[in-house]
Amino acid sequence: MPTQTEFTITFETLKSILKPYAKKITVKVDTTEGYSLDGKYSQKWKKELFFASAQVKKNYVSFYLMPVYMYPDLLKKISPELKKHMQGKSCFNFKKVEKSLFEELSQLTRQGFERFMQEEYS
Repeated sequence: MPTQTEFTITFETLKSILKPYAKKITVKVDTTEGYSLDGKYSQKWKKELFFASAQVKKNYVSFYLMPVYMYPDLLKKISPELKKHMQGKSCFNFKKVEKSLFEELSQLTRQGFERFMQEEYS
């Protein structure tokens, strides 16, 4: 069973994937157990749009990435290994740092951010 320390390290690593985007969108939550980003107000949807978050849960650390729900074609090229960590349509769960998968998730986040900004705010 993973320790709380492993979850903290996993959370901080997932949070570091999201932090670069905080310069362009809004940080909604920034605590020791959660980090969440929302996009700007969308005229199309008449509200701020949730972008992504990392959250420490009881049995794992979750990484939610809404662009993969909004644009499912983003998932066509993900590895089977990353796919195994998916729960639902936009959530990835981890119990420890998995460097290669986090690198892939970082690229997926970048692609999702570019699409999110291009399509939702143009």
